[in-house]
Amino acid sequence: MSKHSAVPFLRRRSTVVAGAVGVAAALGTGLTLSDVFADTPAAKATPKVVLPAADATFDYQIGGPYTPAKGVTAVSRDRSAKPAKGLYNVCYVNAFQAQPESLNWWTKNHPDLVLRGKGMRPVIDEDWDEALLDTSTADKRSRLAAVVGAWIDGCAKSGFQAVEPDNLDSYERSGGRLTKADNAAFAKLLAGRAHAAGLAVGQKNTADMLSDRTKIGFDFAVAEECGQYNECGAYAKAYADRVFVIEYKDSGFDRACADFGPKLGIVRRDLDVSVRGSANYTFRTC
Repeated sequence: MSKHSAVPFLRRRSTVVAGAVGVAAALGTGLTLSDVFADTPAAKATPKVVLPAADATFDYQIGGPYTPAKGVTAVSRDRSAKPAKGLYNVCYVNAFQAQPESLNWWTKNHPDLVLRGKGMRPVIDEDWDEALLDTSTADKRSRLAAVVGAWIDGCAKSGFQAVEPDNLDSYERSGGRLTKADNAAFAKLLAGRAHAAGLAVGQKNTADMLSDRTKIGFDFAVAEECGQYNECGAYAKAYADRVFVIEYKDSGFDRACADFGPKLGIVRRDLDVSVRGSANYTFRTC
């Protein structure tokens, strides 16, 4: 896991709670929707993909939705939430790992799609207590894309304009069982599915994959703490400033704003990405 994506457990735990209701039902429905999608006539018009503005005022709301502050023009929310009316909405999808409350569903319905280690135990991302999904073969990537692709279809149906598939860098936590090429190939399947649904696709962190962005099909980036680790310039150059930046420390936020404030959508959030009114709620823009 890259340094800037190794964020403490509590931050995404808020997202887990927000999306926990009806997880099993959503997963099961995903398979049905996938089958329907596969049979869609080729003649059907492909929806137009709309890219985010390079200088959008951004809010990162994956911990729970709330009314955006005045002046905000773009938000990212969990796929279980509704988009914010009148704004550019990015749909958060945990695409490369299984959230704790969904692991039983995966092991019951697709046991071989969960990456296994010693004793055939699931390989766990210990920071998040999430099992890694197995992207190691073309067949497994195809079947994973049937599930995750249906979630992406759901984002489009809900009214989002874009999607950010998270944990692109899961191969770094796989103990060598997955490769960068495995995850890039899976990301390409997801990007194709998103574009077919009319959604732009954001590269979530993983600066090591910037050189693969065109091959995969990424349209913009969502970069956590690129100011803290001096990586914002690489993302900005690769995506013509179409980058949403989330900083969790004042030092990283100040650096990002000083170097790229007029160009990128930069936001300072608390680690829990909590909703307005919470004790630790933090929201600042450059």
